[in-house]
Amino acid sequence: MLIDSHCHLDRVDLKPYGGDFRRFVGETQALGIDHMLCVSITLEKWTGMMALLEGHGNISASVGVHPNEQHCQEPTEDDLIERAAHPKIVAIGETGLDYFRSEGDLAWQHERFRTHIRAAKALRKPLIIHTREAREDTLRILREEGAAEVGGVLHCFTEDWETARQALDLNFYISFSGIVTFRNAEQIQDAARKVPADRYLVETDSPYLAPIPHRGKPNYPHHVRHVAQFVADLRGASLEALAEQTSRNYWGLFGNP
Repeated sequence: MLIDSHCHLDRVDLKPYGGDFRRFVGETQALGIDHMLCVSITLEKWTGMMALLEGHGNISASVGVHPNEQHCQEPTEDDLIERAAHPKIVAIGETGLDYFRSEGDLAWQHERFRTHIRAAKALRKPLIIHTREAREDTLRILREEGAAEVGGVLHCFTEDWETARQALDLNFYISFSGIVTFRNAEQIQDAARKVPADRYLVETDSPYLAPIPHRGKPNYPHHVRHVAQFVADLRGASLEALAEQTSRNYWGLFGNP
């Protein structure tokens, strides 16, 4: 059984499931997905997201505001801490820096990132980190804020081995998405070969970034099998061994909901 360690279930297209979220969850589990982590993007949508997940014991959640979200409620430490009291919440984020989609003075992004790290430290919960074209500042802020105390994961990893190595030194895991299956993803594939066995995860980031052979189509949590098989092949492991290892890694990082 596999775990999708990062997905956005409140944004998944349910048309193939007749609009029925419960049916979607049941069919996903029947396809061998034992657990999913539904990751928060905004506070405005968080309450609705949590209501959708109610009663599904095989889904955990996070609370946080994505670095690309500008016209939204700005989170305070208290906002994050209050919502993290929900029993399904296992992590803070996703948070981080994104210089690809945001322009101009990004001091607000840096401050939001620091707010999430401080809340995570107060709660002793791991962080879910998004970083795009901002690796130096991401690593610097993690160091300055003492994020190694709680650790977490660099999700949807798109950097090189040196970045992964520095993140590992800061007590972070590395998570590989469908991007690792893309033809031009050599540096990500190199990192996927080198990350220690006990420090990596697999994810879909669904409904985004579908892996080959579904690239360009809506993504679903059961597509994590393609990511897992690709990474297993890179590492010379079986799919079954990788599923067991990444599941153990997931529970070691996030604990039981």
